[in-house]
Amino acid sequence: MSDNIQKVTVLSKTTWTPNLFSFTVSRPDSFKFTAGQFVRLGVNPSQLKYYKQLSAVADTDDDDEELNETLNEDIFRAYSIVSSPFDEVLEFFSIVIPDGAFTSQLQHLEVGDELLLNTMPFGFLTLARYQKPLPKDLWLLATGTGLAPFLSMLQDLKTWEDYEHIILAYSARSTEELAYIDKIESLQEDFGSLVDNPAKLIFIPIVTREPVEGALTERLPKLLLDGALQARAGIALDVDSTHVMLCGNPDMVEDTKEMLKSLGLVMNRRGEGNIAVENYW
Repeated sequence: MSDNIQKVTVLSKTTWTPNLFSFTVSRPDSFKFTAGQFVRLGVNPSQLKYYKQLSAVADTDDDDEELNETLNEDIFRAYSIVSSPFDEVLEFFSIVIPDGAFTSQLQHLEVGDELLLNTMPFGFLTLARYQKPLPKDLWLLATGTGLAPFLSMLQDLKTWEDYEHIILAYSARSTEELAYIDKIESLQEDFGSLVDNPAKLIFIPIVTREPVEGALTERLPKLLLDGALQARAGIALDVDSTHVMLCGNPDMVEDTKEMLKSLGLVMNRRGEGNIAVENYW
């Protein structure tokens, strides 16, 4: 096992929908990361309690042995961290992809299971990448589990100190898929209240496949094009004062990025520019 790989223990699991869940794991003492970064998590399905219980009750035959051999391998995937860089545990937000080699196994997690953590953090979807324009308005645009890095940023006091407005637009197909709503609604009090002159958090829920009172219903690119998102926030997109971060479905990220560029914003390169995205899919 690589020196960068450490075992971590599952401490809790929250099921949001049949296809969405969160979980926390123990945090190695030496592990450090910046809000917005991701890590590589590994699972060996044969070591999960779920499969150990199946093996205990199954008859031993060739099919079982072949299945055990298939499951007995370490599978790694990239996961953004939900928790604050200062939390004592690490939290992650996952979708279940039925045929996915990783998430179809990870959905069986139970408290006490062990996962593998590559303790080298990755990614540049961090606020430190912005040098120009100077921080004023921060737009965090997420779909699904792309919410994870933004929750981490919003649990870092520096985010609240550096900006005047933070607009979190979170899009899901249905209301039940809008996870972490209680946490989002408490962020201003839990973190903004701890600094002088904190940013004002403006939360904009978006539900695209069912009518919901108080929520916008179109995809993010369209909401930006017709100005509905800006109108709901009460803040304009300005090349001289806007930072925009995108995370989530790759099609959303690409389409929204192009829409923002058509509105005059530019990609962030070498510390300058408005738009930042993460590419780990």
